[in-house]
Amino acid sequence: MSARLAQRGVRRSRRLWHNYGVFWLGAVLVGLVSVAYAKLVDFGFELFQRMLTHGFWLPLIVTPLGAALAIWLTQKFFRGSEGSGIPQVIATLQDSRLSKSLLTLRIMFGKIAISFLGILCGFTIGREGPTVQIGASLMYAMRRGYRRSSAHIERQLTLAGAAAGLAAAFNTPLAGVVFAIEELSRSFVARSSGTLITAIIFSGVVALGLQGNYLYFGQIKAISDFNWALIPVLIVASVLTGVAGGLFGWLMLNVPRWMPVQLVNLRRARPVRFAFLCGLTIAVIGIVSGGTTFGSGYAEARGLLESHAALSPFYAVLKFAALCVSYLSGIPGGIFAPSLAIGAGLGNVMAHVTSVIPLPAMAALCMVGYLAAVTQSPITSFVIVMEMIDGHQMVIPLMAVALLSTQVSKTIAPSFYHTLAHRFLTPTVPAPRQA
Repeated sequence: MSARLAQRGVRRSRRLWHNYGVFWLGAVLVGLVSVAYAKLVDFGFELFQRMLTHGFWLPLIVTPLGAALAIWLTQKFFRGSEGSGIPQVIATLQDSRLSKSLLTLRIMFGKIAISFLGILCGFTIGREGPTVQIGASLMYAMRRGYRRSSAHIERQLTLAGAAAGLAAAFNTPLAGVVFAIEELSRSFVARSSGTLITAIIFSGVVALGLQGNYLYFGQIKAISDFNWALIPVLIVASVLTGVAGGLFGWLMLNVPRWMPVQLVNLRRARPVRFAFLCGLTIAVIGIVSGGTTFGSGYAEARGLLESHAALSPFYAVLKFAALCVSYLSGIPGGIFAPSLAIGAGLGNVMAHVTSVIPLPAMAALCMVGYLAAVTQSPITSFVIVMEMIDGHQMVIPLMAVALLSTQVSKTIAPSFYHTLAHRFLTPTVPAPRQA
């Protein structure tokens, strides 16, 4: 009898492991890798900043050469890791056959290594978008732990890994759920909701255990009292960020329509040489800006949110140009953090014009507006910014700006991530070079 009970216990344990254990282990690994990746990127940018202390002109050498090396490695060994990684995840969720080429451990390691090289050279890229593809790739690899994997299980793993990656990157668990629903799957499936939340909880616990309970951008002083003068300011902020975000999407999705033919041909036929020119351009922009456009822009955005020290009114324009050139190069890297920095810069511009809203609050409003305009995911953008700054007292203004700026952006360009994802689904378009 005891032997039979023991056998039942072993079978039950195995069944629990195959049903839940593999998934839980994958979520924990996503949290560990996300934290390690964040530390690595921060370390890389610290090294770049130390280099600047030895000579402001050094990026003119290091950034172009680093860009050429990064694109050569990407084209040679890590095709599919280009860009933020979110379009790749969306494409795999729409066509599971792409998962074996876009969600591999090789792509994951390449994403980490080359984006580290990019930030080491001063590129205007973020780590949050890549963490989405990294989390999805890691969870997709966990399918091998199931005795009988299926397309449904693989899709759940991909979706949960992507959401957990974003939640761990920003320390915004609610945003991870909303992002998976609004941007990745664009539908709410009741059977998947528990899976998403469980993955985010496990990866979030790991991230909290290693980094502590922190606010990504710190706590800001919110708008205290309602004033009718706020309404026109919110409308102007929505239009300004909506136009800027829509313009970014239009430029990135319609490169042949505005870029000189010679550069378009160079980008297609000689991507390494094109990357070299992009690196040189980024270095020049960085030197002109006094070094403020290098990197993701986290420090500049946080500085605006935590203090009343304003940046140059040209910061937003220069950062916008640096992000465009960085993304055009094809280097693996995200646009979330740079977009937030550009939004903060636009808030800085508005704070020079009006004093109705304090600079930190204005920066936060324009951050959510620009991010929503670029991604055309207003709820995700609103939740991300609200959680990052503990901005619960600004819920209504943040939500209003996110919704209005998204509508403005839609009149200029289609959905940025989903349009790029469609290019991976279209065999006639060389997806890696377009991402």
